[in-house]
Amino acid sequence: MMTTTTTMKPLTFWFDPISPFACLAFEHMPQALEGLSIDVTYRPILFAGLLKHWGQKGPAEIEPKRAWTFRHVNWLGAHHGIQIDTPAQHPFNPLALLRLLIACAPDGGTPNRRACELVLRHIWRGGLDASDPQRQAELSRQLAPLRDPGSDGVKQALKDATAEALARGVFGVPTIEIDGRLFWGLDALPMVADYLRGGGWFAGPAWDREGAARAGVRREA
Repeated sequence: MMTTTTTMKPLTFWFDPISPFACLAFEHMPQALEGLSIDVTYRPILFAGLLKHWGQKGPAEIEPKRAWTFRHVNWLGAHHGIQIDTPAQHPFNPLALLRLLIACAPDGGTPNRRACELVLRHIWRGGLDASDPQRQAELSRQLAPLRDPGSDGVKQALKDATAEALARGVFGVPTIEIDGRLFWGLDALPMVADYLRGGGWFAGPAWDREGAARAGVRREA
C-alpha cells in the first residue's frame, strides 16, 4: 500500500506583542489557515525599531489614528470572536516582554506558540497594565524562561532578529513570511491562505508587477 507524505510549509510570523493586530492575527491564524499543512516559526521583533528605520510613526502616536485603531481593533475582536481588551497604558515599552519571549527559547531558537500566547494575552486581555512589575513577575514564573531575559545574549538576539526582519523588508507587524514573500497584517490572512492553496493569482505576473517601483510625486519633508 502506497502512503502519501505531506510536507509542511514553513511560515514565519514576525511580530511585536505591543501590536493589537499581531494579537488578533495570532489568535485568528489557526482558523484562517485551517486545513493547511504549515510549520510556524514565531519571531519576536521590536516594532519601534521598524518605525525608526522606515521613518514612520506608530498608530498610537497620532491621536485620531489611535482612537480609530482601538475602535477598529475592538470591533475586529468581536467580529472574529476573539477577546481583546485595550491595556490600561498604550503605547508602553515592550522590551521586557520581548526579551522574556526570546529567553523562553534555547540559544539560537525561537519561542513556542504557548509562550507567545501567554505574553500576548498578558497584554491584550483584562485591560490591565502590561508593564506592572508584579504581573510581569508572575508571567515570568509561568513561562519559566530558559535564559536570563536581562542577559547580553538575549538582548543581542532581539537586536539581531529585528535587523534580520528589516533586511528581509519587514516594515510592520504582524508580517507573515512564506517563500520570501511578505504578507502584512491581520487582513492579509485570506491572501496567505490563497497562496498556500496554490491560488492562480500568484502563478501570474501580478505579484512582481504590482510590487514594482513607479515614478510619482514625492512629498517634501
